[in-house]
Amino acid sequence: MIAARLFGRPLPDGGTIGVAAPASPYENRSDVLRGVEWWESQGYKVTLGDHALARDDFVAGDARDRAGDLNALFADPDVDVVQCLQGGYGSAQAIPHLDFDVIAANPKPFVGFSDITALHIAIRQRTGLATFYGNGLLGVGDRETTEFSKERLLAVLRGGGAGEVPENPDDPFARTIRGGTVTAPLVGGCLWLLMQTMGTPWEIELDGAILFFEDYYLPPYQADGILTQLALAGKLTGVRGVVVGDMEKCDWGDHPHGWPRTRSIEDVLEVHLEPLGVPVLYKLPLGHGKHLAALPLGVTATLDADARTLTVDMPGLATGGEEER
Repeated sequence: MIAARLFGRPLPDGGTIGVAAPASPYENRSDVLRGVEWWESQGYKVTLGDHALARDDFVAGDARDRAGDLNALFADPDVDVVQCLQGGYGSAQAIPHLDFDVIAANPKPFVGFSDITALHIAIRQRTGLATFYGNGLLGVGDRETTEFSKERLLAVLRGGGAGEVPENPDDPFARTIRGGTVTAPLVGGCLWLLMQTMGTPWEIELDGAILFFEDYYLPPYQADGILTQLALAGKLTGVRGVVVGDMEKCDWGDHPHGWPRTRSIEDVLEVHLEPLGVPVLYKLPLGHGKHLAALPLGVTATLDADARTLTVDMPGLATGGEEER
Protein backbone atom coordinates (compact mmCIF):
# COMPACT_ATOMS: atom_id res chain seq x y z
CA MET A 1 0.00 0.00 0.00
CA ILE A 2 1.37 3.42 -0.94
CA ALA A 3 1.15 5.78 2.02
CA ALA A 4 1.63 9.50 1.48
CA ARG A 5 5.24 10.62 1.71
CA LEU A 6 4.95 14.07 0.15
CA PHE A 7 2.98 16.88 1.74
CA GLY A 8 2.17 20.37 0.56
CA ARG A 9 2.32 23.32 2.91
CA PRO A 10 -0.75 24.84 4.60
CA LEU A 11 -2.62 27.60 2.78
CA PRO A 12 -1.14 30.85 4.13
CA ASP A 13 -3.10 34.00 4.89
CA GLY A 14 -3.53 35.93 1.66
CA GLY A 15 -2.33 32.95 -0.39
CA THR A 16 -3.17 32.13 -3.99
CA ILE A 17 -5.53 29.47 -5.28
CA GLY A 18 -4.61 28.19 -8.74
CA VAL A 19 -7.56 26.76 -10.67
CA ALA A 20 -7.43 24.23 -13.49
CA ALA A 21 -10.33 22.57 -15.33
CA PRO A 22 -9.27 18.95 -15.91
CA ALA A 23 -12.81 17.62 -16.34
CA SER A 24 -16.08 19.31 -17.36
CA PRO A 25 -16.29 22.99 -18.35
CA TYR A 26 -18.28 25.71 -16.66
CA GLU A 27 -21.80 26.42 -17.89
CA ASN A 28 -22.27 30.08 -16.89
CA ARG A 29 -19.47 32.59 -16.41
CA SER A 30 -21.20 33.84 -13.27
CA ASP A 31 -20.62 30.41 -11.67
CA VAL A 32 -16.88 30.92 -12.06
CA LEU A 33 -17.09 34.48 -10.74
CA ARG A 34 -19.03 33.31 -7.68
CA GLY A 35 -16.17 30.96 -6.79
CA VAL A 36 -13.50 33.59 -7.35
CA GLU A 37 -15.39 36.13 -5.26
CA TRP A 38 -15.88 33.65 -2.43
CA TRP A 39 -12.14 33.05 -2.18
CA GLU A 40 -11.51 36.80 -2.33
CA SER A 41 -14.04 37.34 0.46
CA GLN A 42 -11.92 35.01 2.59
CA GLY A 43 -8.81 37.08 1.93
CA TYR A 44 -7.25 34.95 -0.83
CA LYS A 45 -6.29 35.49 -4.46
CA VAL A 46 -7.30 33.33 -7.40
CA THR A 47 -5.40 32.67 -10.60
CA LEU A 48 -7.06 30.74 -13.40
CA GLY A 49 -5.07 28.34 -15.55
CA ASP A 50 -4.55 29.43 -19.14
CA HIS A 51 -7.22 27.00 -20.36
CA ALA A 52 -9.51 26.96 -17.33
CA LEU A 53 -12.35 28.55 -19.30
CA ALA A 54 -11.98 26.39 -22.40
CA ARG A 55 -14.88 24.29 -23.69
CA ASP A 56 -14.97 21.27 -25.96
CA ASP A 57 -18.42 19.74 -25.77
CA PHE A 58 -18.50 17.88 -22.44
CA VAL A 59 -14.89 18.54 -21.39
CA ALA A 60 -12.93 21.74 -20.75
CA GLY A 61 -10.79 21.71 -23.87
CA ASP A 62 -7.94 19.56 -25.14
CA ALA A 63 -6.60 16.93 -22.73
CA ARG A 64 -3.00 18.12 -23.17
CA ASP A 65 -4.03 21.67 -22.31
CA ARG A 66 -5.97 20.54 -19.25
CA ALA A 67 -2.96 18.58 -18.01
CA GLY A 68 -0.67 21.45 -18.96
CA ASP A 69 -2.57 23.81 -16.68
CA LEU A 70 -2.15 21.39 -13.77
CA ASN A 71 1.57 21.05 -14.48
CA ALA A 72 1.98 24.82 -14.68
CA LEU A 73 0.07 25.51 -11.47
CA PHE A 74 2.12 22.98 -9.53
CA ALA A 75 5.32 24.51 -10.93
CA ASP A 76 4.25 28.11 -10.19
CA PRO A 77 5.89 29.22 -6.91
CA ASP A 78 3.19 31.86 -6.44
CA VAL A 79 0.41 29.26 -6.30
CA ASP A 80 -0.29 27.78 -2.85
CA VAL A 81 -3.20 25.43 -3.62
CA VAL A 82 -4.23 23.73 -6.85
CA GLN A 83 -8.02 23.51 -7.02
CA CYS A 84 -10.06 21.93 -9.79
CA LEU A 85 -12.86 23.91 -11.42
CA GLN A 86 -15.27 21.01 -10.89
CA GLY A 87 -15.70 17.32 -11.57
CA GLY A 88 -18.15 15.98 -14.12
CA TYR A 89 -16.24 14.01 -16.74
CA GLY A 90 -12.84 13.78 -18.42
CA SER A 91 -10.12 13.88 -15.76
CA ALA A 92 -8.70 10.51 -16.80
CA GLN A 93 -8.00 11.88 -20.29
CA ALA A 94 -5.47 14.29 -18.79
CA ILE A 95 -3.48 11.73 -16.80
CA PRO A 96 -1.16 10.55 -19.62
CA HIS A 97 -0.08 14.17 -20.08
CA LEU A 98 0.69 14.97 -16.43
CA ASP A 99 4.30 15.67 -15.49
CA PHE A 100 4.59 13.67 -12.28
CA ASP A 101 8.20 14.81 -11.80
CA VAL A 102 7.01 18.42 -11.69
CA ILE A 103 4.23 17.55 -9.25
CA ALA A 104 6.60 15.63 -6.97
CA ALA A 105 9.15 18.45 -7.04
CA ASN A 106 6.50 21.03 -6.11
CA PRO A 107 4.19 19.38 -3.53
CA LYS A 108 1.19 21.50 -2.67
CA PRO A 109 -2.45 20.86 -1.71
CA PHE A 110 -4.52 19.49 -4.59
CA VAL A 111 -8.29 19.59 -4.15
CA GLY A 112 -11.34 18.35 -6.06
CA PHE A 113 -13.86 15.53 -5.89
CA SER A 114 -16.15 13.27 -7.92
CA ASP A 115 -14.55 12.80 -11.37
CA ILE A 116 -11.31 14.23 -9.92
CA THR A 117 -10.94 10.86 -8.20
CA ALA A 118 -8.94 9.68 -11.23
CA LEU A 119 -6.37 12.41 -10.59
CA HIS A 120 -6.22 11.75 -6.85
CA ILE A 121 -5.38 8.12 -7.53
CA ALA A 122 -2.81 8.74 -10.24
CA ILE A 123 -1.04 11.55 -8.37
CA ARG A 124 -0.83 9.60 -5.11
CA GLN A 125 0.36 6.39 -6.73
CA ARG A 126 2.93 8.12 -8.96
CA THR A 127 4.23 10.72 -6.49
CA GLY A 128 3.08 9.82 -2.96
CA LEU A 129 1.49 13.25 -2.55
CA ALA A 130 -1.35 13.53 -0.04
CA THR A 131 -4.35 15.17 -1.71
CA PHE A 132 -7.75 16.50 -0.64
CA TYR A 133 -11.21 15.27 -1.56
CA GLY A 134 -13.24 18.49 -1.45
CA ASN A 135 -15.19 21.10 -3.37
CA GLY A 136 -13.88 22.68 -6.54
CA LEU A 137 -14.08 26.35 -7.47
CA LEU A 138 -17.66 26.14 -8.74
CA GLY A 139 -18.60 24.30 -5.57
CA VAL A 140 -17.36 26.96 -3.16
CA GLY A 141 -19.24 29.57 -5.17
CA ASP A 142 -22.47 27.60 -5.44
CA ARG A 143 -25.26 29.10 -3.34
CA GLU A 144 -26.37 25.55 -2.46
CA THR A 145 -23.01 24.68 -0.90
CA THR A 146 -23.33 24.81 2.88
CA GLU A 147 -21.24 26.85 5.30
CA PHE A 148 -20.26 23.55 6.91
CA SER A 149 -18.68 22.40 3.64
CA LYS A 150 -16.86 25.66 2.98
CA GLU A 151 -15.59 26.04 6.53
CA ARG A 152 -14.37 22.44 6.53
CA LEU A 153 -12.49 22.99 3.27
CA LEU A 154 -10.77 26.07 4.67
CA ALA A 155 -9.89 24.22 7.86
CA VAL A 156 -8.22 21.28 6.10
CA LEU A 157 -6.33 23.50 3.65
CA ARG A 158 -5.07 25.63 6.52
CA GLY A 159 -4.34 22.83 8.96
CA GLY A 160 -4.23 19.49 7.17
CA GLY A 161 -7.44 17.90 8.41
CA ALA A 162 -6.11 15.84 11.32
CA GLY A 163 -8.71 14.77 13.87
CA GLU A 164 -12.14 13.21 13.76
CA VAL A 165 -14.09 13.71 10.56
CA PRO A 166 -17.16 15.72 11.58
CA GLU A 167 -20.61 14.18 11.51
CA ASN A 168 -23.42 15.48 9.35
CA PRO A 169 -24.69 18.61 11.15
CA ASP A 170 -28.29 17.89 10.09
CA ASP A 171 -28.29 14.15 10.72
CA PRO A 172 -25.46 12.77 12.88
CA PHE A 173 -26.50 9.15 12.34
CA ALA A 174 -23.95 6.82 10.80
CA ARG A 175 -24.38 3.07 10.51
CA THR A 176 -21.94 0.36 11.50
CA ILE A 177 -22.20 -2.39 8.89
CA ARG A 178 -19.44 -4.38 10.56
CA GLY A 179 -17.69 -3.47 13.80
CA GLY A 180 -14.03 -3.22 14.64
CA THR A 181 -11.14 -0.77 14.65
CA VAL A 182 -8.28 -0.40 12.19
CA THR A 183 -5.52 2.10 11.43
CA ALA A 184 -4.23 2.30 7.85
CA PRO A 185 -3.76 4.70 4.91
CA LEU A 186 -7.05 6.16 3.65
CA VAL A 187 -7.59 6.02 -0.12
CA GLY A 188 -10.46 6.11 -2.59
CA GLY A 189 -13.05 8.49 -3.99
CA CYS A 190 -16.05 8.18 -6.28
CA LEU A 191 -16.90 4.48 -6.73
CA TRP A 192 -17.54 4.74 -10.47
CA LEU A 193 -14.12 6.32 -11.02
CA LEU A 194 -12.39 3.70 -8.89
CA MET A 195 -13.75 1.03 -11.21
CA GLN A 196 -12.63 2.99 -14.28
CA THR A 197 -8.99 2.79 -13.18
CA MET A 198 -9.01 -0.98 -13.74
CA GLY A 199 -6.61 -2.08 -16.45
CA THR A 200 -4.90 1.32 -16.62
CA PRO A 201 -1.35 2.20 -15.55
CA TRP A 202 -2.85 3.93 -12.49
CA GLU A 203 -5.09 1.03 -11.45
CA ILE A 204 -6.23 1.57 -7.86
CA GLU A 205 -4.03 -0.04 -5.19
CA LEU A 206 -5.99 -1.01 -2.07
CA ASP A 207 -3.95 -3.65 -0.25
CA GLY A 208 -3.50 -2.60 3.37
CA ALA A 209 -5.74 0.44 2.99
CA ILE A 210 -8.95 1.81 4.41
CA LEU A 211 -11.12 2.13 1.29
CA PHE A 212 -13.31 5.23 1.10
CA PHE A 213 -15.99 5.57 -1.54
CA GLU A 214 -19.16 7.49 -2.37
CA ASP A 215 -21.24 8.09 -5.48
CA TYR A 216 -24.12 9.98 -7.06
CA TYR A 217 -27.05 8.72 -9.15
CA LEU A 218 -25.62 5.21 -9.20
CA PRO A 219 -28.47 2.67 -9.11
CA PRO A 220 -28.12 -0.30 -6.77
CA TYR A 221 -27.55 -2.77 -9.59
CA GLN A 222 -24.66 -0.69 -10.94
CA ALA A 223 -23.12 -0.37 -7.48
CA ASP A 224 -23.49 -4.13 -7.18
CA GLY A 225 -21.73 -4.57 -10.52
CA ILE A 226 -18.82 -2.30 -9.60
CA LEU A 227 -18.27 -3.96 -6.23
CA THR A 228 -18.50 -7.35 -7.92
CA GLN A 229 -15.85 -6.33 -10.45
CA LEU A 230 -13.52 -4.96 -7.76
CA ALA A 231 -13.95 -8.14 -5.73
CA LEU A 232 -13.35 -10.47 -8.68
CA ALA A 233 -10.25 -8.46 -9.59
CA GLY A 234 -8.90 -9.06 -6.08
CA LYS A 235 -9.06 -5.40 -5.14
CA LEU A 236 -11.08 -5.96 -1.96
CA THR A 237 -9.10 -8.92 -0.64
CA GLY A 238 -6.44 -6.85 1.11
CA VAL A 239 -8.66 -3.97 2.24
CA ARG A 240 -8.40 -3.38 5.99
CA GLY A 241 -11.52 -1.27 6.44
CA VAL A 242 -14.22 0.50 4.45
CA VAL A 243 -15.76 3.95 4.87
CA VAL A 244 -18.79 4.66 2.69
CA GLY A 245 -19.80 8.29 2.43
CA ASP A 246 -23.00 9.59 0.90
CA MET A 247 -24.55 7.39 -1.78
CA GLU A 248 -26.64 10.33 -2.91
CA LYS A 249 -29.68 9.51 -5.06
CA CYS A 250 -28.49 5.92 -5.39
CA ASP A 251 -31.62 4.10 -4.23
CA TRP A 252 -34.21 2.43 -6.40
CA GLY A 253 -36.69 5.32 -6.27
CA ASP A 254 -34.25 8.15 -6.98
CA HIS A 255 -34.21 8.02 -10.77
CA PRO A 256 -36.90 9.94 -12.68
CA HIS A 257 -37.55 6.96 -14.93
CA GLY A 258 -37.44 4.46 -12.09
CA TRP A 259 -35.12 1.53 -11.46
CA PRO A 260 -36.27 -2.03 -10.83
CA ARG A 261 -37.11 -2.35 -7.15
CA THR A 262 -34.94 -5.17 -5.90
CA ARG A 263 -32.16 -4.49 -3.41
CA SER A 264 -31.69 -1.08 -1.84
CA ILE A 265 -28.26 0.53 -1.96
CA GLU A 266 -27.82 -0.37 1.70
CA ASP A 267 -28.64 -4.00 0.90
CA VAL A 268 -25.89 -3.95 -1.74
CA LEU A 269 -23.38 -2.56 0.74
CA GLU A 270 -24.27 -5.25 3.26
CA VAL A 271 -23.95 -8.07 0.75
CA HIS A 272 -20.55 -6.99 -0.55
CA LEU A 273 -18.85 -5.37 2.44
CA GLU A 274 -19.90 -7.27 5.55
CA PRO A 275 -18.31 -10.57 4.35
CA LEU A 276 -14.93 -8.83 3.97
CA GLY A 277 -14.48 -9.29 7.72
CA VAL A 278 -13.17 -5.75 8.26
CA PRO A 279 -14.67 -2.67 9.94
CA VAL A 280 -17.27 -0.96 7.73
CA LEU A 281 -18.93 2.40 8.43
CA TYR A 282 -21.62 4.03 6.30
CA LYS A 283 -23.04 7.54 5.99
CA LEU A 284 -20.41 10.08 6.96
CA PRO A 285 -20.88 13.44 5.13
CA LEU A 286 -18.40 12.63 2.38
CA GLY A 287 -19.41 13.05 -1.22
CA HIS A 288 -22.34 14.43 -3.21
CA GLY A 289 -24.75 14.95 -0.34
CA LYS A 290 -25.82 18.27 1.16
CA HIS A 291 -22.63 18.52 3.21
CA LEU A 292 -19.08 17.61 2.17
CA ALA A 293 -16.44 17.26 4.89
CA ALA A 294 -13.24 17.75 2.88
CA LEU A 295 -10.98 14.76 3.47
CA PRO A 296 -7.22 14.19 3.18
CA LEU A 297 -6.39 11.14 1.06
CA GLY A 298 -3.30 8.96 1.31
CA VAL A 299 -2.72 9.69 5.00
CA THR A 300 -3.00 7.37 7.99
CA ALA A 301 -6.44 7.26 9.58
CA THR A 302 -8.22 5.23 12.24
CA LEU A 303 -11.64 3.78 11.54
CA ASP A 304 -13.57 2.81 14.68
CA ALA A 305 -16.76 1.32 13.30
CA ASP A 306 -18.08 0.55 16.78
CA ALA A 307 -17.80 4.18 17.85
CA ARG A 308 -18.87 5.20 14.32
CA THR A 309 -15.91 7.51 13.84
CA LEU A 310 -13.19 8.10 11.27
CA THR A 311 -10.17 9.96 12.62
CA VAL A 312 -7.39 11.34 10.44
CA ASP A 313 -4.22 10.58 12.39
CA MET A 314 -1.73 12.37 10.15
CA PRO A 315 -2.46 15.80 8.65
CA GLY A 316 -2.37 15.97 4.88
CA LEU A 317 -0.03 18.97 5.00
CA ALA A 318 3.51 19.58 6.21
CA THR A 319 2.35 21.42 9.31
CA GLY A 320 5.71 20.96 10.99
CA GLY A 321 7.54 22.73 8.17
CA GLU A 322 8.78 19.67 6.33
CA GLU A 323 7.57 18.67 2.88
CA GLU A 324 8.42 15.00 3.15
CA ARG A 325 7.84 12.47 5.92
